[in-house]
Amino acid sequence: MKNRRKQREVHSHATKWALGIALVAVCFVAYGGVQGALGVMNSWLEDLPSIEDSDAFNFAEKTRVYANDGETLLAEFFVENREPVAIDQISPYVLQGTVDTEDVRFYEHNGVDLQGIARALLNNLRGGALEGASTITQQFVRNTLLSKEATDISFKRKIREAELATQLEEAYSKDEILLMYLNTINYGDGCYGIEAAAKNYFQKSAIDLTLVEAATLIGIPQSPTYLNPKTNPDACRDRRNLVLGRMLAAGHIAQEEYDEAVAQELVLDPAPPRSNDGIYAYPYFTSYVRQTLLEEYSQAEVFKGGLTVYTTIDPDLQAKAELACENQYARMAEEDEVSLTCIDPNTGYVLAMVGGRNYEEEEWNLATQGGRPAGSSFKPFTLTAAIEQGINPTTLIDCTSPYKVTPEWSPENFGNINYGIRSIQSATAVSSNTGYVRLVQEVGPAAAIEAAYRLGITTEQPEVPAVTLGVGDVTTLEMASAYGTFATGGIKHAPEPITQILDRNGTEIDTSDTEGERVISEETAYAVTKVLKTVFTQGDGTAAGYMPYNGQPVAGKTGTSENFKDHWLVGYTPQLSCAIWIGNPDFNQPGNQNLSCNAIWQDFMNMALEGYEIQDFAPAADPTYNNKFNKEQNDKLYKETEAGKKEEAEKKKKEEEEAKKKQQAEEDEKRRQEEANKPATPPNVVGMTLDQAASALAGFNAEYVEEYSATVPKGIVISQEVIDGTVRLHLSLGPSPEG
Repeated sequence: MKNRRKQREVHSHATKWALGIALVAVCFVAYGGVQGALGVMNSWLEDLPSIEDSDAFNFAEKTRVYANDGETLLAEFFVENREPVAIDQISPYVLQGTVDTEDVRFYEHNGVDLQGIARALLNNLRGGALEGASTITQQFVRNTLLSKEATDISFKRKIREAELATQLEEAYSKDEILLMYLNTINYGDGCYGIEAAAKNYFQKSAIDLTLVEAATLIGIPQSPTYLNPKTNPDACRDRRNLVLGRMLAAGHIAQEEYDEAVAQELVLDPAPPRSNDGIYAYPYFTSYVRQTLLEEYSQAEVFKGGLTVYTTIDPDLQAKAELACENQYARMAEEDEVSLTCIDPNTGYVLAMVGGRNYEEEEWNLATQGGRPAGSSFKPFTLTAAIEQGINPTTLIDCTSPYKVTPEWSPENFGNINYGIRSIQSATAVSSNTGYVRLVQEVGPAAAIEAAYRLGITTEQPEVPAVTLGVGDVTTLEMASAYGTFATGGIKHAPEPITQILDRNGTEIDTSDTEGERVISEETAYAVTKVLKTVFTQGDGTAAGYMPYNGQPVAGKTGTSENFKDHWLVGYTPQLSCAIWIGNPDFNQPGNQNLSCNAIWQDFMNMALEGYEIQDFAPAADPTYNNKFNKEQNDKLYKETEAGKKEEAEKKKKEEEEAKKKQQAEEDEKRRQEEANKPATPPNVVGMTLDQAASALAGFNAEYVEEYSATVPKGIVISQEVIDGTVRLHLSLGPSPEG
């Protein structure tokens, strides 16, 4: 409502009250009569609050918090349970009865009822029941502008009250003043204003109050504690009947209505008890919203400012998260608890949150307050730093176990399994501790921590090599946010529980910023995602087989802290990022080796992804892998890998086969040479003439000798023989002459 009063001097009304002052002049004898009293009164009015102050009548209003559907009421934060309404939203019985009971000449005086003052003073002097003479306007002033002086029973306070009441009457209409009064007055049981009272005692709006109900409420403000109908029904009924009598006397109800009303018993329909903290639904998330508000606004603004807060929580997704947690509780011991946070990585909006087993018992939120060691779920931050330094996930790393780093520290793989030599990618899938300690020694703990901070981790981490094994505390809120940065291709969206805030007038004063900030390159984000997908897809991956049933591609990392006290699975899709922790919040209790987040994560994601289309991660080019560590590691370790050993065996076999072939070739050549060096067998030329034999023996060393033959004609070869490589022919001379 606008203040329509024109500026004027505050002491001008003092002279108008001459009649009233005369009636009480006896009280001012010490001031030298009426003129002296006027001087004193003017001094009392020098520091009056101004009714022109825009906040003069901004009485406390509830801050209401809603889910993302704009309808589900999560909480009401307030000091005074108050719901201001317009005058046409109030029953005529309330309007008439309040005037009849509290200030019957309300529409006649100018804020101070001089006639009423005189009547009350005369009655009190005569020894009658003590009466006050405060008008509705004065009561309103006392409860707002002069609330700090309300308990000061003095003429000074009454004079100040009367002056402000007169100013108020000049600035506002009677109906406006009556409405302001009805929206601020204390109706007991923590209710301020007629609407809050109607809902508290009768579970209905003020416009729907019956005559009897209206009269019951009208009577309470005289003594809100004593006349509370819940605790003192008899006194409240008596006061109700007095109100009805005054309405009858004023002519606002007929005798018949009065008789019927006073005959009725006091019947209430009280609203269920309100939450002590004003939280009605999703207490882990809603308490996080309250804390977020208090970090941005003062306590007065949050609990008195009448803000309307629209949040990011999705009631449907929250119900699925709570169901998944219930299913997990059935698989765990009573002392174990669950923390789950699901966000939209593309906006940072927190869509679902569970921070423990029973908020009412502990009022501790594991999702936002309960930082726990991250275990191996911290390894992707080391991986990020490594890729940014040019280290290729295909580079080999020693995953043998244990690994003696110092005389005091020898980290082991889970179960002290010896994973041998394998790629960084494979070491991630099986979650090799020894491999990642060696990697963080190369990358540097500071680089891994800095990457974690950039991605979304806010809890301070220890700068030691063991940080890669998750010795530092984190929350599921941080982890869902940080992994969500991988899902978006390197765009970080800080966790956001609130989408919009309106002030008491419905004007927007704050809205969420979903623009995001690039903190790692697309290439790095996709390279990390490709590695983290193998946690689910590689046969020996720590979450193998726990992908959503609909085939949606996922990436993520499991984690287990020392002595199995903490168990993690942080996984993401292009649409959702969900971090889950399970374990015993009591650090002094032993851990459970058999616990795993795999089943609850799959349960929740199966439900959460209903209605989403299957979507793969946006691909990007490979980063530049130019770190000398890649070649050094591969050169040093490749022969120790299974592939290296196989290749070495195949090489050796090949070399042996080639040696055999060479030896065989040499032997064959030797034989050939031997054969080549062996004399050739000459053709048989026996019976040929000498010329014929010479032609047949071309290429052979040959000679002949002649001899007589009685049987072989002359010039024909009788026989042949080879002597020292020379063919010797025996040529016939015919018969010997000697016979």
